[in-house]
Amino acid sequence: MPDALPAPTHDWNGDSGDRWAANLTRLDLMLQDFSDAAIAAANAKPGEHILDIGCGSGTSTFALARCVEPGGHVLGVDISEQLIAIARAATPAGAPVEFRLADAATARLTAGRFDLLFSRFGVMFFDDPVAAFAHMRGALRPGGRLAFVCWRGAAENDWVRLPMSAIRDIVEVPAADPDAPGPFAFGDRERLARILAAAGFTAIDIAPFDTAIAYGRGATREEAIDDALDMAFQVGPLSRALADQPEDVRARAATAVRAAFAKRPGDTSIRIDGAAWIVTARG
Repeated sequence: MPDALPAPTHDWNGDSGDRWAANLTRLDLMLQDFSDAAIAAANAKPGEHILDIGCGSGTSTFALARCVEPGGHVLGVDISEQLIAIARAATPAGAPVEFRLADAATARLTAGRFDLLFSRFGVMFFDDPVAAFAHMRGALRPGGRLAFVCWRGAAENDWVRLPMSAIRDIVEVPAADPDAPGPFAFGDRERLARILAAAGFTAIDIAPFDTAIAYGRGATREEAIDDALDMAFQVGPLSRALADQPEDVRARAATAVRAAFAKRPGDTSIRIDGAAWIVTARG
């Protein structure tokens, strides 16, 4: 029997999943530096078994699989049917990976199976993060490791700050609960440390990681700005804020957001600031 999936905070089997699937190349480019830093911190070794939490289309899963060969294995779990289907279709024959449609917070996981729990921006959506991390910790072998990357605050990340600041006089956007499940649920370092400690993890290290994100690409600067604008309209809080707005409001918002991106440097991509935590711990 497959794992039961709860009602997600974001509609990863509906519009959110469709948009993510349609923008995979853009998103992988945007997240590359963060992914590389998290995988380096994880220090996966040949022969290890890894759980990739919120694996999406498998980009991080395949990268981890290269680290654990020969003899290792990576299980990727995600609640998005669209993304799991893409991951399975992209799996090379004989690759030491498996993909499961499941919520890692509640999925049936063999006790002591994994050397490492890993995630690339896949752990911020749990309704009860302490219970979720405690459940996953039960699947670690004694002394096993946790490593993941998650966003810091929205105000520190230009992919949110720039477009949302640009439309603040055009569209009223309700204030968000910073602790609610969502991309920035772990922006508060002390809260994140408390969650992991309450879930039973030790040797917790939460280190800031900042990088310039390539957001939007094109053969010219103008094309890159247009692509950045299109991406903001496709994926992220701007797309949700404008979803039900009339066309004249969307047009005004597009003009304002394009002007915000045009102030950032870059020729064939727009360079914006990104801020995350690289988190490691012991189970």
